[in-house]
Amino acid sequence: MEQIRIPIGKSIEYVIDLITEHFSFATRAFSDITETGINILVDSMMFFPPWVLIIVFTALALFISREKGIALFTLIGMALIWNMGLWTPTVSTIALVLISTLIAMLIGLPLGIFSALNSTAYRIIMPILDVMQTMPAFVYLIPAIPFFGLGPVGAIFSTVIFSMPPAIRLTCLGIKQVPVELIEAADSFGSTRSQKLFKLQLPMATPTIMAGINQTIMLALSMVVIAAMIGAKGLGGEVWKAIQRLEPDKGFEAGIAIVIVAVILDRIMQKAGGRQKTA
Repeated sequence: MEQIRIPIGKSIEYVIDLITEHFSFATRAFSDITETGINILVDSMMFFPPWVLIIVFTALALFISREKGIALFTLIGMALIWNMGLWTPTVSTIALVLISTLIAMLIGLPLGIFSALNSTAYRIIMPILDVMQTMPAFVYLIPAIPFFGLGPVGAIFSTVIFSMPPAIRLTCLGIKQVPVELIEAADSFGSTRSQKLFKLQLPMATPTIMAGINQTIMLALSMVVIAAMIGAKGLGGEVWKAIQRLEPDKGFEAGIAIVIVAVILDRIMQKAGGRQKTA
């Protein structure tokens, strides 16, 4: 007896083809806007000499983290990246991470707030997030190619999908962790739903939301490296070229540069979140 096979893969392929065929105008618009944003950001950073940007990054690290050690690590780390000849791919990687994180937060924060305030939305969104967080990262590259083709836009699409779950989950968690007593006190004073959200729940949930932003940035950085397989370039592209050309020295140098960028972003966001918690 022939086994009956459920056409899950074919169904997904049909949906992808359907979107590609009937909603190509939307994907083209997103592609044009995103690619323009990437080019503007990269060109703006590349306009300045590397040493100027290194000073700016160091000053930003000191201003946000209020830690001299983090600022010193930023200075030394960025100078080392420049010395290794990886400044241009590093700038490209930073631009991709910033744009991906921004889009992920613009989508993730409202969904997190909605799922925290609506029990039906919570029951629908959370299982979807479970699937998204357990799906292998390489799978997200598959729909990016027919939607946006090879290049940085497809990489940003896959990066946003991969890195968005922590933003949604931790935003929802932060709002749900606000003590019930404070909610009841706000109700007793006649606060509206929007007043409770913007003046009580979101301010108290800020440290948890910042932790979600931190995780989103780290996942975006890791996915941008993987997305080099579909033409994202940047430091991930340098690693991919080193693998293809069997050049372990260049591959390790690009890997070190990725670690430096990841540590800088992680420490800065940790300190920023800690300051919000103590504020």
